[in-house]
Amino acid sequence: MAGEDHTDDNGLLIALRHPLRRDILRTMAAQDPISPRQISDELRQPLSNVSYHVRVLAECGVVILVDTAPVRGSMQHFYSTAIEEPWALAVLGLSENGKPDAGGEDEEPAA
Repeated sequence: MAGEDHTDDNGLLIALRHPLRRDILRTMAAQDPISPRQISDELRQPLSNVSYHVRVLAECGVVILVDTAPVRGSMQHFYSTAIEEPWALAVLGLSENGKPDAGGEDEEPAA
């Protein structure tokens, strides 16, 4: 069992390593479920970059596909976060219920 936890932690570490992925996860926590297009608009990032990072997060098991909807001849995908580990939520500045902490941004260590 410890190996499974270690694998999950490795996936989380990979997911949290990139700053845009951390921003995506924070945005997903605030608006659940959400599509890459909505995240792209919210973060003012190119859809191609956001879509790539959402795929990485999905491969790591950090986000899950929860719904799809047809939009202008294609399918829009909607994702939710699947992070339950307290340490990972703390890194993102989220509370145990996955919602933003009141003081999360102020509590980040200085670089």
